[in-house]
Amino acid sequence: MLLVSLAALAVLCTVQPTPMADTLVYRAEGAAVANGTDLYGFTVTEWELPATYPPFAAILFVPTTWVPVAVLKVAFLVGNVALLALLVHLSCRLAGRRTRPEVLLAATAVGIWLEPVFQTVLFGQINLALVCLVLWDLTRPPTALGRGFALGVATGIKLTPGIFIVHLLLTGRRREAMTALASFAGTVALGALVLPAATADFFTRRVFETDRVGKAWIVDNQSLQGLVARVLHTETPGVAWAATAAVTAGAGLWLARRAGGAHGLLITAFTALLISPISWSHHWVWCVPLTAVLLADGRPRLALAATALFTARTMWLVPHTGDLDLHLPWWQQPLAAPYPLLTLTLLTLAARHRDTTAAPRPSYAPPPDSRSSASTMR
Repeated sequence: MLLVSLAALAVLCTVQPTPMADTLVYRAEGAAVANGTDLYGFTVTEWELPATYPPFAAILFVPTTWVPVAVLKVAFLVGNVALLALLVHLSCRLAGRRTRPEVLLAATAVGIWLEPVFQTVLFGQINLALVCLVLWDLTRPPTALGRGFALGVATGIKLTPGIFIVHLLLTGRRREAMTALASFAGTVALGALVLPAATADFFTRRVFETDRVGKAWIVDNQSLQGLVARVLHTETPGVAWAATAAVTAGAGLWLARRAGGAHGLLITAFTALLISPISWSHHWVWCVPLTAVLLADGRPRLALAATALFTARTMWLVPHTGDLDLHLPWWQQPLAAPYPLLTLTLLTLAARHRDTTAAPRPSYAPPPDSRSSASTMR
């Protein structure tokens, strides 16, 4: 299965041009650091994409300038497939299941064609690397050395993983939260040391320019803001989105605290995707651990439904040329926002279930027998 899947991917990338635009942005960021030019003053590719990550990330991208573009694209392609396999393994660990080789290979073969994963590969994105950093760190035993450090590094690369630090604080895991905060502070300090002007520019100005990332109302954006903007047919949903996001953030973090374990981590991740001003469809690679946990919960039909939804690509079926995203009729709205609607449904289901166990098994501790059942979603 994996060989056939990889062969199909290779043929597709050969027949259809693969620009891997985000990889080119990362390379340009690394070049800006190496050459001492303005990190946030350039745009690259035909889509005129700017740098949007903190200076620490740009420092990490410097090695991308050491190889030709063609070699870099191949490295990102192969690297993302390898990271998908690692994510499958970490997802099994999150779900309290041992990773059997045949499961790892089959799940990787199927996972390539999940829309968020496929888009990550196609764009040459780093989503899989960030999710692996977070999951590897937070599924280690509580006594593991430096637990929280990798989470802080992930937050330093892209700020959104910082919501997991909030989750750690709310669940009383203060040592891990402090480690993550210290690690994040270290990334900011390194960025300030190497790129003082860019660091000041990013944290006082660029971080607030959400429109710099892209148009929030296009179907590519699967966050609540994108959903609300398209439903209201407005480019700036303003208070309507802010109020919805605030309520969702509070409810999501409360549910995550109540659920704990694997369910708490997943609820936190999907809450972040919902409330972020922009969550491009390729940001939703958390669909891989979601499927693993649903299967471990004994919910194969729900896992299959989620897999089908994340494979269907319905947002690309609706008219989205120009500003057509803003003029979709009511019956096309669900097709344009499959990921936030699924997440809101799952959060609603989680809210309706009450704890029936005194102490749910921690997500980092696999069961002694891989055949034992996991607790149901709270």
